[in-house]
Amino acid sequence: MGRYVIRRLIQAIPVLLGATLFIFAIVFALPGDPIAALAGEKRQDPNIVMIMRDQYHLNDPLLLQYWYYISGIFLRGDFGKTFAGVPITQLMAGKFQVTLNLALVALVMEAVIGVLLGLWAALRRGQAIDTMILAATLLLISVPPLVTGFVLQLWLGVWLKQAVGTEIFPIAGISAGLRSYLLPGFVLAGTSIAYLTRLTRTSLVETLRSDYIRTATAKGLSRRRVIGRHGLRNALIPLVTFLGADLGSLMGGAVITETIFNIPGIGLQIYQGVYLREQPIVVGIVTILVLVYIVANLVVDLLYAVLDPRIRYE
Repeated sequence: MGRYVIRRLIQAIPVLLGATLFIFAIVFALPGDPIAALAGEKRQDPNIVMIMRDQYHLNDPLLLQYWYYISGIFLRGDFGKTFAGVPITQLMAGKFQVTLNLALVALVMEAVIGVLLGLWAALRRGQAIDTMILAATLLLISVPPLVTGFVLQLWLGVWLKQAVGTEIFPIAGISAGLRSYLLPGFVLAGTSIAYLTRLTRTSLVETLRSDYIRTATAKGLSRRRVIGRHGLRNALIPLVTFLGADLGSLMGGAVITETIFNIPGIGLQIYQGVYLREQPIVVGIVTILVLVYIVANLVVDLLYAVLDPRIRYE
């Protein structure tokens, strides 16, 4: 197992390099001068502009800029600084926890709602409730999170507040604690809930058709035990894969959700970084998200042996 973990960590290095180089090239290709954007419409001193461009290596070719950045990460653990001189890690100190809270709330919603709906649909396959669940998931997949967010803000944030006389689902900020994450968490997890529901249904239906399930039923085991102990456990393997990979996607996908609900996390910070052309912010945060994604996938791989003893790593 130890050798497997080391091998996976070594394999993660090209992934990290490729992802960071890709986002670095995209940000590098954006039109305009990021130093000029700092002053807005005010005129800047050309000497100050030249000094700042040299300080941040903006006059160097793309690959040389990338070398300065990636070598700083591997040699010093330095993810760069903003054009105002603030270290990226310091900028993310509080914002990362906010986005992580949002992603975890979304992940819990996704796991609970997706698995329960998928289980219900699988056990009622071909019936009206199965059709309704599949139709609802198709609707969730079809509607963009941007639309879902504004609709839920209006329905549950404004109209429901007017109807009951108190705010149940806050529509902006995080001042209300856990309640502040419920609405944006569902918006963030909406598409994933739909996919996980369908995946659970398909996986469980295929598992229940297996020979060992028919054998367990023939032995006289109760339907609940057959489904819970034998069927659902084996059906969980692809679901764990999906959930583990989705944690990084949820944190990266929080850009739209945090912007809609004005949540001060790294998603909103990325949006502001793109808008202001703050290259260090965008590249630094994305690099950290890639690391989160890599670690999450490694944990998922290690969980395979827990769910299925037949799986062994050399």
